[in-house]
Amino acid sequence: MSRSQEPPHRLFFPFGNPFRARTPKGSKLNSKLVFLLATFEDSLAEGLRKLTPKSENDILSFSWMALAMKLLCETHKDVKTLIEELELPVSDWDEKWLDEYLDISLKLLDICNDFSSELSQLNQGHLVLRCALHNLASTSSNQFVHARSSLDGWNQHISNRTSRVKSHSPILDRLKESLDLPKVQKNSAKGKVLMHVMYGVKVVTLFICSVLASAFAGSSVSLLSINIPDTYRWAQAFTELQKNVNSSGRSTVWRERDAVDESVKKLHSMIQGNVDGGMKGQEFQNLVVDLGREAEKLTQGVDHLTKQVDEFFHIVLSGRDALLSNLRESETVLDQGSGELRIRQL
Repeated sequence: MSRSQEPPHRLFFPFGNPFRARTPKGSKLNSKLVFLLATFEDSLAEGLRKLTPKSENDILSFSWMALAMKLLCETHKDVKTLIEELELPVSDWDEKWLDEYLDISLKLLDICNDFSSELSQLNQGHLVLRCALHNLASTSSNQFVHARSSLDGWNQHISNRTSRVKSHSPILDRLKESLDLPKVQKNSAKGKVLMHVMYGVKVVTLFICSVLASAFAGSSVSLLSINIPDTYRWAQAFTELQKNVNSSGRSTVWRERDAVDESVKKLHSMIQGNVDGGMKGQEFQNLVVDLGREAEKLTQGVDHLTKQVDEFFHIVLSGRDALLSNLRESETVLDQGSGELRIRQL
C-alpha cells in the first residue's frame, strides 16, 4: 500500500517487554517482526482498556459508541502502517485471503451506510424536538396545541423508525466465520505476523459492529461472545470489555435518547387536557429546560458518532482502493492462450 503520512509507532511498551511476547505458533520471528507485532498488540490492548466502561450507564451511550468507533478507526490505521513496515508484497498474499478481504470490506461498507441511515433518522427527530421547544416558548394562544402535536410527532417518529440493520445478522455471522482465514504463506514469518494481527482486527471489528447493530436494531441482533486464545497480548483486555458490555442487559436503548423520551413523556402528560394554557409554573418551565438540554445532548452525540462512522467508512474504502491499485500493478500475468498480458480481474 502507499506510504502513510501518519507518525510512526511509539518506541515504548507500557505492557511489558515485546521481545518476551508470545508469537504465532510454529513461527520463527526475528527481532523486527516481534517488535512490530508487540507494538500493534500493546496498542490494541491499551485501546480496549480505555473502552471498558466504568459503569453500566456508559454502555450504549453515544459517547461510548463514538469512542468504540474511534478505536476501530485507529486499529485499522495501525494495521495499514504495520503492513507497510512488513514490506510484504501483495503478490505473496494468498489469493483466497485477498478475495475474502475484499468481500468482508464490502460488507463493512454496507454496514457503515446503514449505521449512517439510522443516525440520520435520529437527526430528523431532532427537528421535531426543535419545533416542540419553539411552540412551548411561544406566546400564541395555540401554544400547547402545537406543542402537543410536535411531541406526538416525536413519539411517532421514534415508534415508526425503520431499522435497516435488522438484516445484518447473516453478515455478522459471516464475519465471525471469517475469523479462521487461510495463511498468507505457510512458510512466511511475515505472513504469520500479518495473520496474527488481522485476527485482532477482525475480532474488534466484529465485536464493535455487533454492539452498534444491537443498539440500533434491538433484540433482533444479539451480542456476540468470542473466546480469545491467550496467545494474544490483548486477550485479557478484550475478554473484560466483552463481559462488561454483554452483562449490561441494555441492548435496545441509548441513554441520551432515553432521557429525551422521559422529558417528552412528562411534558406531554402535563399539557394533556390543558391545551387552554394555565401552565406557566416553575415545574413546567423546568421540564421545558430539561427537554432542551437533553435534546442538545442527543444531537451532539449523534453528530459525534456520525463523524466516527463516516471516518471508518473512508478508511475501509481507501484500504480497498489501495489494495486493488497494488494488485493491478503487481499481478499482471501472462495469458497462456493468447500470449498477451492481462490484469487479473477481481
